[in-house]
Amino acid sequence: MNNLKNEKTISVGYTVIMGMGKTGIASANFLVKQGVSVRVMDNRSTPPGLKKLQQILPEIPYITGYFDVEQLANAQEIIISPGLSRHEPALAQALAAGIPIISEIELFARYVNAPVVAITGSNGKSTVTTLLGEMAKKAGWQVQVGGNLGTPAIELLCHPAPDLYVLELSSFQLESTYSLNPKAAVILNISEDHRDRYAHISEYIAAKQTIYQGDGIVITNADDPIVAAMRPPHRQFLSFSLHDNQGDFRIRQHQGEYYFARADENSFTPLLPTKKMRLQGTMMRANALAALALGEAVGLPPMLDALQTFRGLPHRCAWVANKQGSDWFNDSKGTNVGATIAAIQSLEKPGQIILIAGGDGKGADFTPLTDVVAQHCRACVLIGKDAPLIANVLKNTVPIHHSDSMEDAVTQAATLAQLGDIILLSPACASFDMFNNYEHRGQVFEKAVVKM
Repeated sequence: MNNLKNEKTISVGYTVIMGMGKTGIASANFLVKQGVSVRVMDNRSTPPGLKKLQQILPEIPYITGYFDVEQLANAQEIIISPGLSRHEPALAQALAAGIPIISEIELFARYVNAPVVAITGSNGKSTVTTLLGEMAKKAGWQVQVGGNLGTPAIELLCHPAPDLYVLELSSFQLESTYSLNPKAAVILNISEDHRDRYAHISEYIAAKQTIYQGDGIVITNADDPIVAAMRPPHRQFLSFSLHDNQGDFRIRQHQGEYYFARADENSFTPLLPTKKMRLQGTMMRANALAALALGEAVGLPPMLDALQTFRGLPHRCAWVANKQGSDWFNDSKGTNVGATIAAIQSLEKPGQIILIAGGDGKGADFTPLTDVVAQHCRACVLIGKDAPLIANVLKNTVPIHHSDSMEDAVTQAATLAQLGDIILLSPACASFDMFNNYEHRGQVFEKAVVKM
């Protein structure tokens, strides 16, 4: 990594990295190897990456428990953790003083040495990122996959260069990214999220739209009017749709079966029967179409066997077990209303779902759950801080039950379920009111299910 060349040389001085999470430690380690003077700050007294920083970079100055405004004012540049808002007072003051603030993704963009696929959206981005990575591997490509999903982008940089980088990017990362020029980029969908960060959904949309910067191929979801309207003019683009009358990649009936298809002006090419995918449901089909479109945009042949063998992601509508004649699914990664709606619809079991939901809703409006819960759910078991808010929205829709722990929620759901039902954990909320993160929440759920 030491021989990576920065085409945009940074001036003499020091760079402040704010945040000791995965991206902060990765950025510090990378910059030190490039000979850049680095300081690290975190306003938490015991940040998660402190021990690792002390182990791998013992010589680096750091501050915990607060942000040093004076040091920020004298920095040449600030690299911000995705979890920190630019409206944080110390950052706002630095911005007002003209100190550049960038993301770890912007740092990656300065050094990147191969084509990039960039993927964002309210829901499905981890799945599409992973699926496209699998497709590239099956084609024999050297590919590096990460970003918001797993490995920080800056750790993916390598020599010799890979054939492709595939990055999942969040709105938080995109806020402070300015020069990334993906060869192909997609916004999968838009639904309300992060109300604790954005005063209005228009701010959230503006952050997402940053992914379309540059001159690469734009991929759009023809079924999402907000996304369709975000396509920059005068750019090459491909689209996807679950309908048979629109989209370059679409679902089309052929010889009595539904197929993933590539459409041309007056014809279409059937690619794979949808029933051959291991994972079913409308959301997964949309994800597959998006991956096919992104693959074509970067010259990847349609790797249909990857679609057939793809098993999905942990904590993302993952099958856990069949207990007492009911299937249990872990969708703990469903941390917003849109994700939960997609998970419910993807299971395609009208009236036969027991939904376990609740947590920290981050100011979200739960009203959009009403119709889909009414159509698909038999009952809801609610947990966490915002359970009363969800209950108030759904009280006239289905029977509502409350639990003070995940273990009790699993027990109640098992009692409510009938033969052939599905019990789905899809919280529509963040996890931090009760758990360390969504993975921890999912693990507690799965452990409780297995113990039944």
